[in-house]
Amino acid sequence: MTTIGVGLIGTGYMGKCHALAWNAVKPVFGDGPRPRLVHLAEVSPELAARRAGEFGFDKSTSDWRALIADPEVEVVSVTTPNAFHAEMAIAALEAGKHVWCEKPMAVALADAERMAAVARGSGRVTALGYNYIQNPVIRHIRRLVDEGAIGAVNHVRFEMDEDFMADPEALFYWKSEASSGYGALDDFGVHPLSLIQYLFGGVRRVMAQLGMPYADRPSRDGGRRKVETWDIASVLLQLRNGASGVMALDRSAWGRKGRIAVQIFGSTGTIVYDQERMNEFQLYSASAPAAEQGFRTILTAPVHAPYEKFIPAPGHGLGFNELKIIECHELLRAIGGEAGAQIVGFERGLEIERAVHAMAQSHREGRWVEV
Repeated sequence: MTTIGVGLIGTGYMGKCHALAWNAVKPVFGDGPRPRLVHLAEVSPELAARRAGEFGFDKSTSDWRALIADPEVEVVSVTTPNAFHAEMAIAALEAGKHVWCEKPMAVALADAERMAAVARGSGRVTALGYNYIQNPVIRHIRRLVDEGAIGAVNHVRFEMDEDFMADPEALFYWKSEASSGYGALDDFGVHPLSLIQYLFGGVRRVMAQLGMPYADRPSRDGGRRKVETWDIASVLLQLRNGASGVMALDRSAWGRKGRIAVQIFGSTGTIVYDQERMNEFQLYSASAPAAEQGFRTILTAPVHAPYEKFIPAPGHGLGFNELKIIECHELLRAIGGEAGAQIVGFERGLEIERAVHAMAQSHREGRWVEV
């Protein structure tokens, strides 16, 4: 296979990220099929045509079903709002297409389970947009944990904070609607859960409390509309490896822009990482001489694969879109049948969805819930 036909549904923030990745993956990595940008779908013919011209797609449509039916399309990127993921992904799989779908899988657990079941029976490759696990820093942290660099891991803390919902007078939009999901849990809490799954195998049971800092928001019609989702979540975790953990999420945290703070505590050391400084991490080793003990800062470099595919010199740094390019490459490796491709397919993604819904159940019932 020398080329692969790509369809893109949705051209917002993540749609553009996917388009950039499809355009860049061959020049960056050099191997695998060259993506052919075949078909793009948006809500109106005018917007679809404009975005197709900007992103480099041959055809455009306002009917996403027409895109899926296109015989030239072999893999479909689904980057629409959460409520549409299940229908579109299932339709693409049933049409024999591979699927790259943004997270979360679906709003309802039953829909996520149906997506996984259809994927299982389709023989097609699926991937979810958990690009943070593709960071060369995170890959190296996993290697250190697996090699016992900090001994046996006994406790972890994950915090994810942003401030795009911090202003109480910001206009109501779809992320405050119940149709979008629970809120912070499945909007971006799934990202720390993907890291926990990648680093430690996942979560066994949870105890959660959800918070709603603002009861309503101004609407475009001049009135106010009731907020239906939770912007804050505090969760106690027991990991599958037996370690304890804490996950704290806040979409209304003034000053935080893209923070995923990770602390991993082991019997002989500690690892610290923050997504806002995504090209470095800190390592503390208790085995160092007492007079020299302290956190060492390690910057990403060509020795942290696949950093070297982008930049030949250390310390220059990668960004969010580079992680999507790596994710795209891993998807193409999986489609090509390569062993060891690092993607979160629908089967593994369903484990993350189950953890999210267990957290929501825990909040409702005020107790620990098994995942």
